[in-house]
Amino acid sequence: MRTILTYIAIQSLMLGLDLNGISALKGWTMIQEGPVKIEWREYQGFPISRAEKMIDHDMHSVAKIIQDLDRYPIIFERVTKTKRLDSNIVHVMLDMPFPFAGRDYIVQYSIEQSERQWTFSFFSVEHQEGALESGMVRLDNAAGLWVLKSLSAKQTLVTYTWNGELLGNFPDFGLNKAWVTQGSEVLKWLDDALSI
Repeated sequence: MRTILTYIAIQSLMLGLDLNGISALKGWTMIQEGPVKIEWREYQGFPISRAEKMIDHDMHSVAKIIQDLDRYPIIFERVTKTKRLDSNIVHVMLDMPFPFAGRDYIVQYSIEQSERQWTFSFFSVEHQEGALESGMVRLDNAAGLWVLKSLSAKQTLVTYTWNGELLGNFPDFGLNKAWVTQGSEVLKWLDDALSI
């Protein structure tokens, strides 16, 4: 029995935090109602945040922007650099407001799509080419989920869910404000990129 439990624990560490299926969970706490709806809840011991907004663009156009990881530093202003380490593994570096150190994470991602829904999920992995740069804090438990639901030919419901853990010297009392800022900024920048 101990061997089986050890194997399960090792597998869960290797796969990282998986947020697939989190959309069905109840008990979210609203921290902002609009213009971007932002909620959070605890899941597997982590603070998970999600932001949701209807965007006036078709689902395929939105999906094209989200999967263009090489352009994230142009699309999302807090992303300073992305580096592909494998076909579906990317190293992402983020700027944080003063006085906080930058953050980075290495994630493996996958894409699932149907006619009416598109999902981009990611979770932390280790990679030999993903060196931590000086002055950065590694988000070892980074995980997230983009879910796009086509509402019409010109409207998409975008839900972005992520592990809201910030680590480093970031104070717990500032997390709600940080989640509201991140969720609002990310969906605004996505909408702006689609309007160019």
